[in-house]
Amino acid sequence: MFTINPFAEMSAYIPAAAMQVYIVVMVLFVIGGTVLDMLHKKSAQYFFENAKKAEKAAKRTVSGGEKASLAIQTVTSEVLTSSEFSNPKRRLSHLLTMYGFIIFAATTAILIFAYPTAAEAGIVPLLWHIGALMLCIGGYWFWFAIRVDVNSEGKKWYKLCRADLFIVSLLMTCTFALIWSVLQSNGVSALSNIAFMLFILATTVLFVGVYFSKFAHMFFKPAAAFQKRVAHADGSNENLPADYDLTDPAVQARFPDIPEYMGDNPAYMGHGIRREPSNHY
Repeated sequence: MFTINPFAEMSAYIPAAAMQVYIVVMVLFVIGGTVLDMLHKKSAQYFFENAKKAEKAAKRTVSGGEKASLAIQTVTSEVLTSSEFSNPKRRLSHLLTMYGFIIFAATTAILIFAYPTAAEAGIVPLLWHIGALMLCIGGYWFWFAIRVDVNSEGKKWYKLCRADLFIVSLLMTCTFALIWSVLQSNGVSALSNIAFMLFILATTVLFVGVYFSKFAHMFFKPAAAFQKRVAHADGSNENLPADYDLTDPAVQARFPDIPEYMGDNPAYMGHGIRREPSNHY
C-alpha cells in the first residue's frame, strides 16, 4: 500500500489532465484567498507602516550583511523549528503538522504531474503516506489535547466555530486520503470511491476557504518575525521601553514616579508572565 501511487488507479476514471487542472485551480484559490485576506485585515498595510515607523525610531543603521544574518536566523528559528512556541508539546505538534502538510502537498503534486498513470513512483508514494500520517498525528494531538479552549476552558472538541475551518478541513483531508488509499489497496472499490470524494471535498474546502481561515498567516508570519528582529537590532524595539534597572539613580531621575511610588530601592517584581511554565504557546 505505502509504495503504490494511489492516484494511478483513479486515472482510469478521471483524466490526468483533470487532476492537474484541479491542483492549479486550488493553488489559484490559495493565492487569491491570501491576497483578499491581507487586504481585508490590512495586515500588509500594517506591516509596511510599522516598518516605516520603526525605521524612523531606529537608533542605529542595520547593514545589509546584518539583515541577511537576521533573515537566516528567522528562517532557522521561527520558520524551520517554530521556536516561538515555548510549550514543547505545542511546538512538536506544530512541527508534525507543518512538515506533514508540506510533504503531503508536495508529493501530491509530484504524483499527479510526474506520475499520473504510473503505479510505481519510487519513494514518492511512501513520502505521501508518511506526510499524511505526520499531519494526522500532529493535528489530532492539537485538536483533542492542546488547544487553549479544550485544555484550559473545558470546551468540548466537537463544538465548532468558523475559526476551526482550517484545522478541521486539514484533518479531514489527510484522514480521508489515508482511508481512500487503504480501501483502494484492498480492492474495496465502492467505499474507496466514497472516501476519495470526501478527500476531494475536504481538500476543496481547505483551499477555497483560505480567506476564512488562518492559512494566510503562514506567509505573513515569517516577515513579521524578521521585522521584529530588525527592530531589536536597530534599537527601535517596536516602541517598547527598555529593560531598566529600577534601582539605578539615573533611571529614577528620568522616571521620578519610581521612587515616589516604589521607594528608592524597589523590590524585584518577579518573572511576570514567565512565572510558570508555558502551557499552551
